[in-house]
Amino acid sequence: MERKITFSEGEYYHVYNRGIEKRNIFLDENDWLRFQKLLYVANGEKPLVFKTIQGVPLDKIDRGGCRVAIGAYCLMPNHFHILVKETTENGLSRFMEKLGTSYAMYFNKKYKRSGFLFQGTFKAEHVDNDEYLKYLYAYIHLNPVKLIDPGWKEKGIHNLGKAKKYLEEYRYSSYEDYAMGKRDESAILSPGEFPEYFEKRGDFTEFVEEWMRYKEENLVG
Repeated sequence: MERKITFSEGEYYHVYNRGIEKRNIFLDENDWLRFQKLLYVANGEKPLVFKTIQGVPLDKIDRGGCRVAIGAYCLMPNHFHILVKETTENGLSRFMEKLGTSYAMYFNKKYKRSGFLFQGTFKAEHVDNDEYLKYLYAYIHLNPVKLIDPGWKEKGIHNLGKAKKYLEEYRYSSYEDYAMGKRDESAILSPGEFPEYFEKRGDFTEFVEEWMRYKEENLVG
């Protein structure tokens, strides 16, 4: 299906995709870490051989100029979400093609399979207002709560403290970068390309917690 959105420099987008037939796309820890590292490596103009950068801190890898700015992301067992700003012409499409192709080749070789890994072309939504853009920082980062409390959107979170702790310890999203401080994976993000909604770490965690207290009728998207 042809995508109806035309990407433009300087605009924000929520992009996402899932495994074909909703299959899991991360089967062990190395898979999660590989995709996470590709969020940084694929967002560059230089071709890189992955084995030459094994163990190298992200901020020490020369990837060339960035194609997009990443504001937030979350990896889930069978899908992913990324909040991006297109900063170069055709940058978003090239980044997503490089990301998806690189990971699918790795996955198929590792698990001795062939064919498509993802459910068609990545999906995208234009983030065309400030309220929606800020909301996505909560929506994207709250995805992992479903892993421990599947019905929280309909019934509310059973144990708020447990959910907060789980998010803090969930390393496959950018929640830790905003809530806990800088780590190696923080290099994936370009917060300066996004509005400064959260001047302090506490502002971010309080904002996400507010949405944790809402039920499905209060959520959008």
